[in-house]
Amino acid sequence: MAHATPATRALIAAAPVLFVLMWATGFVVARLSAPHADPLTFLTIRFPIAGVIFAAIALALSAPWPGPRAAFHATVAGAFLHGGYLGPVYWAVAHGMPAGVSALIVGLQPLMTAILAAWMVKEKIALRHWLGLVVGILGVALVVSPKLQSGFGGGITPVTTAVNIFGALSISFGTVYQKRFATALNLASGGAWQYVGATLAVGIPALFMEQMRFDGSFDAWFALGWSVVVLSLGAITLLMLLIRLGDVGRVASLIFLVPGVSALMAYVLFGETLTPVQILGMAVCAGAVLIVTRRWVRQP
Repeated sequence: MAHATPATRALIAAAPVLFVLMWATGFVVARLSAPHADPLTFLTIRFPIAGVIFAAIALALSAPWPGPRAAFHATVAGAFLHGGYLGPVYWAVAHGMPAGVSALIVGLQPLMTAILAAWMVKEKIALRHWLGLVVGILGVALVVSPKLQSGFGGGITPVTTAVNIFGALSISFGTVYQKRFATALNLASGGAWQYVGATLAVGIPALFMEQMRFDGSFDAWFALGWSVVVLSLGAITLLMLLIRLGDVGRVASLIFLVPGVSALMAYVLFGETLTPVQILGMAVCAGAVLIVTRRWVRQP
């Protein structure tokens, strides 16, 4: 960092803000693509395209390719970071989970990540982590309860909520696994292997669960292009850089900003609204994440 150019230092400083804005659009893309493509099918198309682009970048830059063991770790990390995370999120949104609520549930990732990091990479865990988890669960309950529906239909149901929570657990595990086993990999060549794992994680279930529908409409292609360029290339590269530059807990703390941004985007684009109780719950969840990550707020 000491020898970095002013432009490089500015880019590094802006990376967290860019990451939050990019990451928030992921939930909007899930909502936009839902009427035009089966959720797992959409990701089965998206992930290989992103993987090929990463591989092309690696070849163009003569980047080192990981050996068999490192490639395995990158594949596993990708299966959880991308496939195990986005597959459930896209499925839940396609079955009626509002984009803002989905983002809020995934926003509990820092709490889950902090606890997993204590186990896998020996990062310190304190009482505040458990307190944050309890407060976060309360916040999610406030957001989900006003519109919770019984049964297995669309909307905010026990099934869509549970599936979304599984996605949050998956990206939490994937983040810590990446930090533990695959941080040193080249971003381009390692990213190519990550999308191999991601494709397998969503492609196999798609074959058995869906009709592989993609209607080829403008919205479908726009969502696909945005998700490949802005999310799979831009946001994920920033995520890997942030994981490399800081500890897992600090990276995860950025997620607490995403639900509010996603909810605002969903309101503007799709008219999704939140009740006062749900807005309170979103604030409680943000407070829960701040409880866990407050040491970073205090640092100069």
